[in-house]
Amino acid sequence: MSTKNGPNALVTRRRQTAAEHALDANALELFARIAQAGSFAQAARDLGLTRAAISRRIAAIETAVGLTLFARSTRSLGLTEAGRRLHARARAVRDAAEGARLALRHTRDQLDGTLRISATAGFGRHVLTPLLARFQQQHPAVRFELFFTDRRVDLLREGLDIAFRVTSAPPEAWVAQPVLHFQVRAYGPRNLPLLNSPRELVSEAVLLLGQGEEPFVSQWQHEDGRTEQVTLQASTWGSDLDGLIALSLHGAGTVMAPDFCVEPAVAPADLHRGSAATLPSTSSMQNRLPGWRMMLGLETVQALTLPLPAGSETARALVRFIREALGGSSTGRHSGTRSVG
Repeated sequence: MSTKNGPNALVTRRRQTAAEHALDANALELFARIAQAGSFAQAARDLGLTRAAISRRIAAIETAVGLTLFARSTRSLGLTEAGRRLHARARAVRDAAEGARLALRHTRDQLDGTLRISATAGFGRHVLTPLLARFQQQHPAVRFELFFTDRRVDLLREGLDIAFRVTSAPPEAWVAQPVLHFQVRAYGPRNLPLLNSPRELVSEAVLLLGQGEEPFVSQWQHEDGRTEQVTLQASTWGSDLDGLIALSLHGAGTVMAPDFCVEPAVAPADLHRGSAATLPSTSSMQNRLPGWRMMLGLETVQALTLPLPAGSETARALVRFIREALGGSSTGRHSGTRSVG
């Protein structure tokens, strides 16, 4: 094909093929990050995308290049021969992109902006507040607007950046990252005797969150695998768990509560940096049923954020900070009779 000569000559460019377009720098970096993560789910959490979005992107790349890059099974994700050949080059692109982002990040002194955060009341007061204080000490330009509520919220409609929720089925359109695993136990003052079986609670005064006058059929499991079903009649109930814990501390009975509301999920040395000083002191409470936990089917607090580009980078940084702070903290591991605090 000929072109005209002269300063205004048009330069004919070869058009990209579909395969070349599919393997641009963004696609190569995505491919390398998924290979590094080892699963679509983990890659989605790392990248702030949904698992469905990751699957669609990889499917589009494989279709365009005409090659299968990932060997999928129900339990693992590996690379095919073609995927392994591509991985070395894709990794170089990923490393270069990371270096560029790190260089830009170093030009900024700190994160900034206002984060609108929703959390369940118990998690917000007992776990989240001291961590927010620590994060704000590191990033003084970050501000928080907090909504502690047990109702379900819609991040997009309500203009929230993060929602900490107890859920086993987070919305597929949101990025969900588990931050804390917990267990519900029977707590009471240390001056009360320990119990051997949940059935002994039938003759005890019990305090239940949200439970009305109707009997409550509770399921219990021991760490050795034993299970028991016990029908409990609440002596006191209500929507304020901290109020029920305070009543228990004053001798009103045994309260069923998540362990993070009684046993610190944050290292005790860090608690003074938070705002938990106004909460009832639980240092003299104990687990009255060592080895037993109430089975509710919901035992994970998840951080929900909007996927990029709608999601906030500052929100993602805060979630990473909280996950790292709680990474070794599965508070349900405590099954002894020690004094909590």
